[in-house]
Amino acid sequence: MAASFDFTLTPFQNFDLLFEQAKKQIPKDPNAMSLATTTAQGSPSLRTVLFKGMVRDGFSFYTNYESQKSKELLVTGRAALLFYWPVMDLQIRIEGKVEKLTAEESAKYFKTRPRLSQIGAWSSNQSAKITSHQEIDEKVADFEKKFAGLEVPCPPFWGGFHVLPLTMEFWFARVGRLHDRFVYQRGSLTDSWQRSIKAP
Repeated sequence: MAASFDFTLTPFQNFDLLFEQAKKQIPKDPNAMSLATTTAQGSPSLRTVLFKGMVRDGFSFYTNYESQKSKELLVTGRAALLFYWPVMDLQIRIEGKVEKLTAEESAKYFKTRPRLSQIGAWSSNQSAKITSHQEIDEKVADFEKKFAGLEVPCPPFWGGFHVLPLTMEFWFARVGRLHDRFVYQRGSLTDSWQRSIKAP
């Protein structure tokens, strides 16, 4: 394994160590992660979002609560994540329960965003159909006027989720596709982690 890993540590400890390495080796968006959701009928959907840190032992990200992903998360309460760092020959798979962050947690993060991103959160009805990007540009101009000289508040329809892991797999590439797969699993969020190694 090119990256350091200690199976005696917790999955969170190993993630923290590996994420610090990724930030040093990947110049752009080392925090990019794939987020998989499903509808109530089981139809899957996948997109890339940005990991914004651990919040109460969950992998957090932020979005419009009226978006497709949010609607699916709120219906199923489940999601899967994938970090893939090819420069490190490593991927980390995460599956677990999903909960909304508190309004206070969302507002605190919202204040750290660039002002245009804050305005953009108000201007975009995420996932809704539009006739052209001009619609968005006009809304941005309107909200820039509305909040001129003011702090932009966090929209009530915007905020964070966190994925609380029940399974975490650390996958390390090896020659001949004889990869290492170290798995942590637990039946509930209060259970202890069980460790196992899977065949490549």
